[in-house]
Amino acid sequence: MTLIYFILVLGVIVLIHEFGHFIFAKKAGIYVYEFSIGMGPRIIKWKRKNDETEYSIRLIPIGGFVQMAGEEIDDDPNVPKDKKFGVKTFGQKFMTVIAGIMNNFILAIVLFFIIALFTGAPQNKAIVGEISKDYPAYTSGLQTGDQILKINGKDAKTYDTLALQLQVNNGQTIKMEVERDGNTKTITLKPKKVEQDGQTTYKYGFAITDEIETGFFASIKYAFSKTFSLLHQMVLIIAYLITGNLNINALSGPVGIFSIVGTAADSGIWSLLSLTALLSVNVGFINFLPIPAFDGGRILFLIIEKIKGKPVDPRFENTIHSIGFFLLMALMILITYNDIIRLLG
Repeated sequence: MTLIYFILVLGVIVLIHEFGHFIFAKKAGIYVYEFSIGMGPRIIKWKRKNDETEYSIRLIPIGGFVQMAGEEIDDDPNVPKDKKFGVKTFGQKFMTVIAGIMNNFILAIVLFFIIALFTGAPQNKAIVGEISKDYPAYTSGLQTGDQILKINGKDAKTYDTLALQLQVNNGQTIKMEVERDGNTKTITLKPKKVEQDGQTTYKYGFAITDEIETGFFASIKYAFSKTFSLLHQMVLIIAYLITGNLNINALSGPVGIFSIVGTAADSGIWSLLSLTALLSVNVGFINFLPIPAFDGGRILFLIIEKIKGKPVDPRFENTIHSIGFFLLMALMILITYNDIIRLLG
C-alpha cells in the first residue's frame, strides 16, 4: 500500500505540474509531441482524435515532461514554423514555462484549504503551549502563551521556521526571543540529552499550541499562510545549505519520501494530503530555482534572451541543461545513498 500511495502522491504532483506546461503550450499554439507522466520506458500510450499530442505513462513514477516543437536542436520540417516554441512571444514562452510551478503552488493551497475546512485551521504562529516539568524549558522562564520571535537572532515566528531553527541548532544552547504582553524577552535554553531506542535526541521541553480555528475564511487564510510559510522555510534551507549551517544529509530523495509517505498514510488521509501539499510546494520551489535542467533555468535563459534581443544558441542552452541534469542526477544518487543508510540505521 505504501508503494501505491507513493505512486499516487508523486503522480498527482507531477500530473498537475506538467498539465500547467501543457495547457499554456496549447493555449499559445505550440505543437506538443508528447505529454508524459513518469520517466523511462513507456507502459501506456494513446492519442486523441484531431490532436497531434501523444499521451503516455512511463515506468518510473518520478518526474514527467511535455515535449514541445522548437526545443530540439535539429529543426523539424514537419511542424509549421508558427507552432514552434522559439517563435512565440516572450510572454507566451514565459507563461508556458512557469505554469507548472504555479500549478504546484495552487495544488498546495487547495489541499491545505480542504484539510483546514474539514479538520480545522491550526494557527501557524510559534506560540508556546505545553511546557514539560522534567525539561529545561520549565525552569528557564518560558511561559505558555509566549510568541517565539527569533532563535539565535534568526526568524522563528512560524511553526515551520521554528522547526528549521531547532534542527539547525540541534543539541546546542539557544537564545530565544519571545514576545509576552507586548514586551520582548530573551530566554536561554540548554537542551536535555535523551537516549531512546538507541537514538540520541535533544529536547528543550516545550510544545507549540495546537489551537485551531474553523470556518471557510479561516481555512482560506490558513491555506495561503501555510504555503507562504513553507516557501519561506525553503528559502532559509537553501541559504543554510550554502552557508554550511545545514548538511546535505538533512535532505531526502525518493527513498526517504517513500518512507515518509508510508508513515503519513498510517496516520490517515489528512496526513497524506498534508504531505502531498508539502511535496507540491517543494516541487514548485525547486523548479523555480535558476538552475539548469529546472524550469527556473529555462526562465533564466528566456530573460537573457529578452535582454539580448535575440535567442540564445539552442546548442549552448541544451549543453548547459544537460550538464545541469547530470549534476542533478549525481546529487540524487548521493541523497538516495544517505536515505538508504538512514533506513538501515
